[in-house]
Amino acid sequence: MNTLPIRKLSSLVAAAAVLALVGAGTAEATATAAPAAQKEVQQGQTQAPPRGKAAATANPLYRTGLLPRITCSPGEIRPGSAASYKAFMSRVNTCLNTSWARQFRKAGLSFSKPRLRFATSRVSSPCGRWPSGAGGYYCSSNRTIYIGVTKRVLREAFELGLAQFMAHEYAHHVQTIAGIGPNYYFPAYSRARGSAKLLLSRRFELQADCLGAAFVRSVADTLPVNPQEWDGMVQWTRENGAKTWPTNDHGKGYSQAYWLEKGFAAGGPGGCNTWTVSARRVA
Repeated sequence: MNTLPIRKLSSLVAAAAVLALVGAGTAEATATAAPAAQKEVQQGQTQAPPRGKAAATANPLYRTGLLPRITCSPGEIRPGSAASYKAFMSRVNTCLNTSWARQFRKAGLSFSKPRLRFATSRVSSPCGRWPSGAGGYYCSSNRTIYIGVTKRVLREAFELGLAQFMAHEYAHHVQTIAGIGPNYYFPAYSRARGSAKLLLSRRFELQADCLGAAFVRSVADTLPVNPQEWDGMVQWTRENGAKTWPTNDHGKGYSQAYWLEKGFAAGGPGGCNTWTVSARRVA
């Protein structure tokens, strides 16, 4: 049986509070087209993202292999310090920009960075009101990640959980610029009803869990990732992950844990194709 030092055990207890507050994050979109802001022209030829269902089931990102091993040392968050929290999350976001820009180059897809906005209140966006139960969210209409900064989140810092949270929200940006969201998911979701709508949402959100975990694996040496803390976080998610959401649109705890583990083991987007697996795997 693996054990943790007392300090780390207390961090994992705190992680439960942090993860309950931030949740798995979510993605929001409106019917309007997202602007082509902050477009970066990559060297070499780029292709347009696939259209229709193929954008999700056969995206070029799945064939790009491992995410690059980069140095990502965002530092520590001082309990109660909004400045250190913002600095940590901003540095993780910078690492994500570096990592995913390289991955999109390998896929031959055009890359653009998301905007990052910190908020001390539940601000609205072009996508509407702040989603219930979320500590942050991504709006595809203005390609912006919104991260909540509250006293409750700052009270106990758990860097690994917060890095995964940021990576999950960033993954929704990846889904947007890769065409998965606008070319398939958002239109399909708007047409679907009832259980079919929830199933589509789970495929989308669980893929973001997986892509986020793949990134965390790629920076595990320098973030750094303590394996015991990772295992503890996955176990907490397995037992509690579904409690944040009023409906099953993000997946049961065991489904969230499965895709976290799968993404971390794969280390790249190829292990995160939630669109071709059975409904049982995205329950």
